[in-house]
Amino acid sequence: MATVETKQAGAGAESLPRIEVYSTLSRTKTPLETVRPGHVGIYLCGPTVYKPSHIGHMVGPVIFDTVKRHLVYSGWDVTWVVNITDVDDKIIAESTTRGTTMAALAEEMTADYLANLAALGVTGIDEMPKATDHIGTIIAFIEGLVAKGCAYASEGDVYFDVVRDADYGKLTNRSVEQMQGEGGSTVERKRSAADFALWKKAKAGEPCWESPWGPGRPGWHIECSAMSKALLGETFDIHGGGLDLIFPHHENEIAQSESLHDRPMAKVWMHNGLMQAGGAAGKVGGRPREAGEADESTDAAAQAATKISKSTGAEPFKNLLARHRPEAIRLLLLSTHYRSPIHFGEEPLRESAKAMEAFERLFTRYTRITGKAFHALSSRSRRVGDAAVAAAGPDAVQLRARFLTAMDDDFNTAIAVAALFDFVRTVNKFVDQHSLETKKPAHELAGLDARMIVLRELTSVLGMFLEPSQAQADRADDDGLVGQLMDLVIEIRANSRKSKDFATADLVRNRLTEAGIVLEDRPDGTGWSRKA
Repeated sequence: MATVETKQAGAGAESLPRIEVYSTLSRTKTPLETVRPGHVGIYLCGPTVYKPSHIGHMVGPVIFDTVKRHLVYSGWDVTWVVNITDVDDKIIAESTTRGTTMAALAEEMTADYLANLAALGVTGIDEMPKATDHIGTIIAFIEGLVAKGCAYASEGDVYFDVVRDADYGKLTNRSVEQMQGEGGSTVERKRSAADFALWKKAKAGEPCWESPWGPGRPGWHIECSAMSKALLGETFDIHGGGLDLIFPHHENEIAQSESLHDRPMAKVWMHNGLMQAGGAAGKVGGRPREAGEADESTDAAAQAATKISKSTGAEPFKNLLARHRPEAIRLLLLSTHYRSPIHFGEEPLRESAKAMEAFERLFTRYTRITGKAFHALSSRSRRVGDAAVAAAGPDAVQLRARFLTAMDDDFNTAIAVAALFDFVRTVNKFVDQHSLETKKPAHELAGLDARMIVLRELTSVLGMFLEPSQAQADRADDDGLVGQLMDLVIEIRANSRKSKDFATADLVRNRLTEAGIVLEDRPDGTGWSRKA
């Protein structure tokens, strides 16, 4: 755990833990120093809502939800903005195909996106602006660029003039010549093939808005520049998105915003690795998959070429939720450092769900010993935890420090998750050493409580195990009758074993296993649980 604290001057500023963040723009990790002392402004590029969201759309929100949780836990105030692109060629085309309006389709797909975020426990978004709600802001932004000579009107369109931006290409480290391309279908209207649209002239029958250049609609890139400025200011702290957005989207955002405001758009540019179809790249809870294995040595273009997306047939996320627990999906996404590619598939998801069982067995064990529910324990702040952790013993102190050091080092959830699995093993060892299943000395029970409170503190930072799982909730609902029946079955098995009728005892266990019931023989008797 970093012991050096970052002090930021200004009214109301206080000492905060030192957190280092990697920026794609500088290609270095530096301490987080914010525009406003003690406050972090984050902008994450959201979806273009023309089809149901898929797993690729969930990666960034889960990562940045965790980033916000860690920052808030560590003492920062955070404003997190995620935009919705609800006007775009793809939305217009899809709405035409479906025989509906652009607005109705966007509303339907936005609702789908929000439902999926809620299932994954993404609760920290503060603002979710829609492009169509900011048309006036966007037009004013474009007018400012035209007035400065950085943009020009052409036959009803407006284009950004990349030649007027001396450092265009600094995010991707490319020259204008390297980014020319063919200029698209409107190349004859442009001064340079690399120029990009800020405003698009309306076509017959398309949704449009009046502007100084005639009826039309905004280009994609200008939306984020205008909305981030409106909600976070001309310069804000962290701009996030997938690696596939570095060019052209983020490169063009920088060009627009910095040309208008003559100051940096964002202090840090965070880009997450993309979702890759395939097998697991490492066991969940085992050796962590870190950024050093894939950050700058991994070509962003190569990841983009093999990413899971709508165009490659990614299934709607709600279909995935019908087969897999949302908690297991979140755990899998956080088991890899955010800058690395995430290897996704049925097998990694099953592995993630199985790994979660270690935590849930410990939660059940804790309840059995103390009568207390893990999920009812309070989630405390980092400052409160620092003052109280010693009561949990040296092993807990060490593992908590490892967890926090990882999170302070560019939000390394891979190492943080591995530390949590070690924490579970350490708590189980403590219970076994002191025979807490059969003996309940007050001092050791207090030690168990202290350890579980630390575990609650750290899992909450990752947004994990905030509520009982659906399986646990179902069991709580029907434990009256089911519990009585299971007591009877366990008694029949125990009597069979006592009379050396092992065939019957084995039959009982095997049939229960087939039914999704796991028996656990302990010193104080046999317990049971449902498979996750």
